[in-house]
Amino acid sequence: LIKALQPQAPGSQTFTMWPYFGIQALLVVAVTLSPVTAENDITGEEVYPPLWDIAPENLLDFPVKDNKIVISAWSYHDRLGVYKSLLNASAKYFDAFGPQNSGNILWGLPLQHGWQFHTGRLADHSGGTSCGYKNGELLCQSVRSWWSCMNYYLAIIPFLGAVEAGLFGQLPYEIEILPPEEQKDDFCYSVKDCWSRMPKLMDDWKAFFEYLLSTEHKAVSSASFSSFKLDDALGLMWKAHTSSIAYALPKFQDRLKYLSDPEANFGVDWANGVDFIAATHFSTDFLTTNSFQVFLPQRMLVEEDVLPFISDFSPQQNNVLVSLRALHEGNKLTGGLLLKLWQQAMSTEAGRKLGRKLIESLASSQKL
Repeated sequence: LIKALQPQAPGSQTFTMWPYFGIQALLVVAVTLSPVTAENDITGEEVYPPLWDIAPENLLDFPVKDNKIVISAWSYHDRLGVYKSLLNASAKYFDAFGPQNSGNILWGLPLQHGWQFHTGRLADHSGGTSCGYKNGELLCQSVRSWWSCMNYYLAIIPFLGAVEAGLFGQLPYEIEILPPEEQKDDFCYSVKDCWSRMPKLMDDWKAFFEYLLSTEHKAVSSASFSSFKLDDALGLMWKAHTSSIAYALPKFQDRLKYLSDPEANFGVDWANGVDFIAATHFSTDFLTTNSFQVFLPQRMLVEEDVLPFISDFSPQQNNVLVSLRALHEGNKLTGGLLLKLWQQAMSTEAGRKLGRKLIESLASSQKL
């Protein structure tokens, strides 16, 4: 395996330095998170994020006040509507990659958010309010939730980047994002505000949407927008995605104190593991994302959970948690070398193709 992934440049022997446990962990993650043959019917309600049907379809479905489209980013309903608007506005660019917009690589964002909502990760874990709980404010997303705060940078920032890029055309109103009740300085609330405070994040997301928009000028006809390379689109999307996480991760360290140690470790391990997944230009279309999400923990971890012996988790779910932990620790112990070497292996389209092919072959047997 190591030999197969070695760079072909003369004299390059870097992969012989990979720590064994790091490779093992990376492969377990690749196998357990890899896309298996999808058998889901994309019309089934269970494969969509919870409450998807009642989310706003487009920006004009949100309330308008003082000539501004007002979006409450701390409402699950509204944040889901932001995602739905993004998917609908970008659907024509992905027609060639699957029916009913299933090939749209933006699906990974709302599906992940739906998993967070379903598993209770968006609620107030400080115990201070009923935000996010069934017997309280179910659709509330707490600013004290680490997951909810991290997701802000994978929902509102991409959305405002798309607005600035022109994905929604010429809007009749400005966009206003309502702030949370506390910790307001941790977020931005308009295109102008976000550009002034986090220009790199906005620029990365804008670049992704501008790439999609550029295909309109290249299209032969109005029904043909797939003149872009999917690998290039995935590369731009993952660059923006990892930039958002890198920016948000240190900002919300204080929110981890509200979580159990196993849950906090999982959250940080998952955030760091995204860098490895991103390097392969992993496809985040509808079917693929649904296929691998079954291997994520379907409830929050508690103090009593001991890896890899969580009895109500499947073997694959236990493997994912253990492997993400080992991968994170291995990368820290090597000073980030593990990630750098993996990124080097995935730095060409041929390398990424080889990596995906390897993952697919491993996934077919589910054995290492």
